[in-house]
Amino acid sequence: MATPIALVEHPAEHVLFDGALTCDVVLPAHFDTGARVVMQATSEALLKGLAIAEDVRGDDPDERKEATPTQQRIEAKLDLVLSLLGRLARRHEGAPPPTALRWSHRGMRLDATSPVACTEGAPGVVVVQPAGWLSDQIELPVVVLAQVEGSQGLHHLWLQFDALNAGLAEAMDRHLFRLHRRQIAEARQSQSTRL
Repeated sequence: MATPIALVEHPAEHVLFDGALTCDVVLPAHFDTGARVVMQATSEALLKGLAIAEDVRGDDPDERKEATPTQQRIEAKLDLVLSLLGRLARRHEGAPPPTALRWSHRGMRLDATSPVACTEGAPGVVVVQPAGWLSDQIELPVVVLAQVEGSQGLHHLWLQFDALNAGLAEAMDRHLFRLHRRQIAEARQSQSTRL
């Protein structure tokens, strides 16, 4: 899920990520420029539902060993059904492309393959699929901090969250913590397999 993202030196990087819990992930995401009304309650509900599903599901391999074989079969069947529904939904809607991003409670940096027509200070909405196994998306209101052309044909776009309601901000923080915890567990697991 997560791949290393090259460090980028830019003042916007410090504004969004210094001293904050950050996650480097690859998720379907895109940025739409322009001001529009964002239904934050919908995104909040999706993140809260995702938290409940993942907490019950137990992404930690040690926790999964405690599940009975019947529970594991039911979970596997649900994963298959959700995957099928996700593929069907993407055919009709057109999912955003997988995008490398760095995410904190202050904002995110999208590393896109093509530039976005926008200016610094412009409002917009970032659309992110918060989990690979679920095709639904959240919308977050943002303001463009900066955009630069990076190496290897990537375009770095820094987006600062703008006017998130308290419930959505809390649900997003909880989601970021779970992503971060999962990254740490994956790193430990890969390190232990190398030894």
